[in-house]
Amino acid sequence: MEKTAINQKTRIVVKVGSNVLTRSDGKLDVTRMSAIVDQIAYLWNNGYEVILVSSGAMASGRGELKVDHDMDSVEQRQLFSALGQAKLIGLYYDLFREYHMHVGQVLTMKENFEPGEQYRNQRACMTVMLDNGVLPIVNENDTVSVTELMFTDNDELSGLIAQMMKAETLVLLSNIDGIFTTHPDDPQAELIATVAPGRDLSEYISPEKSAFGRGGMHSKYTTASKVSQAGIRVIIANGERDNILIDLMERNSQTPHTEFIPSTPNKSH
Repeated sequence: MEKTAINQKTRIVVKVGSNVLTRSDGKLDVTRMSAIVDQIAYLWNNGYEVILVSSGAMASGRGELKVDHDMDSVEQRQLFSALGQAKLIGLYYDLFREYHMHVGQVLTMKENFEPGEQYRNQRACMTVMLDNGVLPIVNENDTVSVTELMFTDNDELSGLIAQMMKAETLVLLSNIDGIFTTHPDDPQAELIATVAPGRDLSEYISPEKSAFGRGGMHSKYTTASKVSQAGIRVIIANGERDNILIDLMERNSQTPHTEFIPSTPNKSH
């Protein structure tokens, strides 16, 4: 597991999707957001070093501003994400401050994960934050990332962060318990609890995207497969369950989820 020289904590990356942080009307679910913060604060104070990859900027922005003229999809994305990211990070700041925790914002783009100076600078930034007790909150810089510059979604982003920062575990929080053998609404559906290295689950994966985000279970499966091959454990779980993060870290086998077993343990962990 990844240890820092200062505080000797286990490093995990937690990705919270739009469907977890968004209400049925498309606006930000502040109650759910607060519950996630409560759990991360508990883990932070009990031996875990957390990097949070959070969606929700678009939903936050939509709830702030009513636009009375037509805009194309790129204009909407830029406007609502710029407005919403400011509100989102402000809410996180206030919620984590209740636990006397410091947070910092990291906005990134796909090109920053190409080998080179930008990659090294990004890794160094998050490393110095963690070494000084600051929790990084990461999101895509949607104001400038459009079309080919975009990540597929925040699942892909969180997977790249987990590998760059040599995390022990990546947790992908969705609004369902994990990967099922058929559609989760089917009474015959069975949750696939563990995925052995190299196992192909593509027959169980629907290509449809989530209601409020760009991702979906296909995206989570793709990310989980890649990241587990890099020696990092990946868990897909339901972010709407009470205390899901604490249960996963402390009572793993009793909590519904799908876990991808790393193919080869990363020696640097």
